[in-house]
Amino acid sequence: MVYPVYVHKDTDSAYGVTFPDFPGCFSAADDLAEVTRLAQEAVEVHFEGEDMEIPPPTPIEELAAHPGYEGGFWVLLDIDLSKVKTKSVRLNISLPADLVGRMDRYAAEHHMTRSGFLASAAQRAIAGGH
Repeated sequence: MVYPVYVHKDTDSAYGVTFPDFPGCFSAADDLAEVTRLAQEAVEVHFEGEDMEIPPPTPIEELAAHPGYEGGFWVLLDIDLSKVKTKSVRLNISLPADLVGRMDRYAAEHHMTRSGFLASAAQRAIAGGH
């Protein structure tokens, strides 16, 4: 999912990366080319094992006018939420047996668990990737 990220740099410092949608989540990079990778890692660490919902992205137009974001620039980063591991919630669902069999075969062929397959499919559907 694409999130706005604020990047700033003071003289003789690394690039600071701020995630307005994830309060308390920060990163830094010595080179702009590292921002995307290090931002992804920061988000994964920020949410790991936490019992919280990942918020949707705030429109960049709402954030750009904020006075706390002066002197830097905005970047839209595609954060892979399928790699973010929040606390698991146990579900009890009912599905047709033949569908469960097909899901299990697909998951096994792709070295996934049933839960991993369902989570991946849900993430793609929510992101519009069907």
